[in-house]
Amino acid sequence: MDSAALSDYTEKNMVHLDWQEHIRRRPGMYIGKLGDGSSPDDGIYILLKEVLDNSIDEYAMGFGKRIDISIGEGGVVSVRDFGRGIPLGSVVVAASQMNTGAKYDSRAFKKSVGLNGVGIKAVNALSARFDIRSFRDGKMAGGCWGKGVMQQEHPLQASSERNGTTTSFVPDGELFGDFKFNTEYVEAMIRNYTYLNAGLVVSLNGAEFVSKNGLLDLLNEGLSEAPLYAPVHLKGSDIELALTHGTSYGEDYSSFVNGQHTSQGGTHLSAFREAIVRTIKEFYKKDFDPADVRTSIVAAVSIKVEEPVFESQTKTKLGSRDMGPSGPSVRSFVLDFVQEALDNYLHKHPDVAEVLLKKILENEKERKAISGIQKLARERAKKSNLHNKKLRDCRTHYTDSKNDKAEKSTLFITEGDSASGSITATREVNTQAVFSLRGKPLNTHGMTKKVVYENEEFNLLQAALDIEESLDNLRYNRVVIATDADVDGMHIRLLLITFFLQFFPELIRQNHLYVLQTPLFRVRNKKETIFCYSEEEKNKAIRKLGNKPEITRFKGLGEIDKKEFPEFICEEKIRLDPVRLTKDDIIHDLLEFYMGTNTRERQLFIIDNLRQEEGLEAEEEAVAV
Repeated sequence: MDSAALSDYTEKNMVHLDWQEHIRRRPGMYIGKLGDGSSPDDGIYILLKEVLDNSIDEYAMGFGKRIDISIGEGGVVSVRDFGRGIPLGSVVVAASQMNTGAKYDSRAFKKSVGLNGVGIKAVNALSARFDIRSFRDGKMAGGCWGKGVMQQEHPLQASSERNGTTTSFVPDGELFGDFKFNTEYVEAMIRNYTYLNAGLVVSLNGAEFVSKNGLLDLLNEGLSEAPLYAPVHLKGSDIELALTHGTSYGEDYSSFVNGQHTSQGGTHLSAFREAIVRTIKEFYKKDFDPADVRTSIVAAVSIKVEEPVFESQTKTKLGSRDMGPSGPSVRSFVLDFVQEALDNYLHKHPDVAEVLLKKILENEKERKAISGIQKLARERAKKSNLHNKKLRDCRTHYTDSKNDKAEKSTLFITEGDSASGSITATREVNTQAVFSLRGKPLNTHGMTKKVVYENEEFNLLQAALDIEESLDNLRYNRVVIATDADVDGMHIRLLLITFFLQFFPELIRQNHLYVLQTPLFRVRNKKETIFCYSEEEKNKAIRKLGNKPEITRFKGLGEIDKKEFPEFICEEKIRLDPVRLTKDDIIHDLLEFYMGTNTRERQLFIIDNLRQEEGLEAEEEAVAV
């Protein structure tokens, strides 16, 4: 090695960071990502979750039956629980000293979510203001910080408050930008907590959430179609599950560990999926294909593990192999319970067993009907991939679990040579891929999965995503529909959403499908260019630039100069609208209304919205004049 290079590397190069500085420089290590609240996995929700986890752990240990949450103007969040309260002499240390907390002592928290004493410190460091107060036996102590720096200590003093802890914080706008909490996302998080902790009351700005039947409530309240049979609900020591079948394609699972929603699954979910197949094959004494057993399943599983190991600080995937230091493996524990409990249930409920068998045989019949086409389609897709002009791939994929950029892996689905070429030329090649459509795709409403293999574009898209066998193989975390904001672009958008709803609804349920927001206006002068996504943003830009700036109204991606694309597709500036399914969205009814044969209701819907659009355009013209 060059001696000059060695002499350049000295003690002067060594940098010591305070705990809060490290968290603020590397927030991804602690909360996954930042984000402004537009996606359910954005960092501001992780901050709330980290605070809530501590309160939930108190309830799980038998202390405090209520948690009050408020989210006010400016993103001020307050969480009040009625547990034991943090020991008064340790409140400040617990909130600001890394690797300090009671979770290391399994006597106090045997099966908690947080084990590393990090979560609450991350909230502290990433908040513009953080305040924590513990109430115990008529006394209070705590402290207040700004960006992790101590501002004021609340000395030990008398208090009339009930035992418990109050934590309030405001996410730091320097890191999270112009953030906003989406009530829908927060409510979904709260509902999961109540499903997993039957009897716990959680209020959000006065609205109360509570569950009496645990995962059975989760399934019943989340079903987007009538189930083929009443959900099976089974509970044991440290395990609870609920399952049924519907008519949609795909598999829909919710999995939890110690009250934590493991959105990426893990060892417990893998064991659960295996256990269902094994139990059903043994019950019917038939060697069913696993896909025939699991297609259309809707299920939830929750287990409690001592000292769980997660694959990241955000705890979205369980990595534990064992139930505890001296317990059985997660796999054998789940397998043993499901094999005994589900087998007993099916023997006691022959009506359910009959419906289930009929569904499995229907799945088998359809799979065999397309098996020949499937084989040819796979070969065609394999050959096409060798010189696939439709896909411009990226280097990092969602399956690269050890790559910290895997979460950013994105596939843009575009239409038209101009837009496709521009995105391809200006994308981030490490994390952004492009799939180019040729014209409008087929309307797949009411069709069977056979069309996925018969239609070349759908077959290649399925191959690019690698979701034929399982969503576990999904190569891109974000699948983004990037079409023009005109009538044709909207139609293509609907056709693609229909395709995913019809055949891969779990892609939507697991929050992987998005629509790219494209700028409607460009406002610029000689010094600055501002892209605007609404009339309000345009008017704000005009006021900022002044002196009659040049205003351009875009009607398609093809009208935007290629050099300008990084302004709205780069990771720092991209705006994505998630395509979501709620418990009130019945897939069949949605598809029938928007994509079925013309109905009087849809005609009226289109006419009413056209009138609104015409009114907006007339208003724009009046403002311009």
